Amino acid sequence: MSQMHPEINRILTNMEKVITGKKEVATLTIVALLAQGHVLLEDVPGVGKTMMVRALAKSIHAELRRIQFTPDLLPSDVIGVTIYNPRDMDFQFYPGPIMGNIILADEINRTSPKTQSALLEGMEEQSVTVDGVTHVLEKPFFVMATQNPIEYEGTYPLPEAQLDRFLLKMKMGYPSLEEEMDVLKRAQNVPPIDELQPVVSLQELRQLQLEAKTVYVDDSIRKYIAELSSATRFHEHVYLGVSPRGSIALMKAAQAWAFVHNRDYVLPDDVKHLVPFVFAHRIRLKPEARFEGAFIDQVIDQVISQVSVPVQKHVADYE
Repeated sequence: MSQMHPEINRILTNMEKVITGKKEVATLTIVALLAQGHVLLEDVPGVGKTMMVRALAKSIHAELRRIQFTPDLLPSDVIGVTIYNPRDMDFQFYPGPIMGNIILADEINRTSPKTQSALLEGMEEQSVTVDGVTHVLEKPFFVMATQNPIEYEGTYPLPEAQLDRFLLKMKMGYPSLEEEMDVLKRAQNVPPIDELQPVVSLQELRQLQLEAKTVYVDDSIRKYIAELSSATRFHEHVYLGVSPRGSIALMKAAQAWAFVHNRDYVLPDDVKHLVPFVFAHRIRLKPEARFEGAFIDQVIDQVISQVSVPVQKHVADYE
């Protein structure tokens, strides 16, 4: 594994003062942030999802806004509302919690599809429209949404259009015994999150995002990504495969992953590592596939094994 980018390493080291044993999840979160994408965290309550987002926001000196999604939440509660002010005899816009740098959309599947869709424009266009007026969101704009995979009563599954807006989908997982002992030890004292200080400014982060875009992607890598996406569309168990937006997401994520690991070029291994996180939530299986014992993870493994990996003869040229 290549050496970590110095500034990214500072952010990860700072976050590890708060979260324990979740370096890969934290790294993938930063990858999504650098690629200007968004993350969907699907896991049980109490494993540190909110704490990780708070640690990231503090590490980059970003404004964190939290939206607790409930069945009675309205779109205006998310994006804001225009109200007539009789004193000024004019309409004034009161921004909603989406107007921040890092948005924690907690339990996003507990609200109605109408309210879920209030995030769509912001996630895709980095702007929101209220009463015909478009308001540009400040950069960086990063949404990390959470949902509980266990409880389905009173929830609304995210539609494909909403899922497609998330660059990555991942899980935190339970800590190991040693990691949980460390969590308990930290919980006895002052919460580390309260003492966490920024290590990177927002301006520096914006520059890192620009630099991540310049990471070189060879034609063979682009072809590899396109073949992987195409293979999902023609798999016998799949009725909805990965769209071109998913291919773009995989390429951007691979660029950011290479940049995080201090490289200015993408390797096939970068793509292979990220495929499950980028593709899993974009694939829908046929109803009969479940009866045959097929699962999305198995389909992705089959797709990866079927598509030929580009020969890494280009690495010497990059270096």
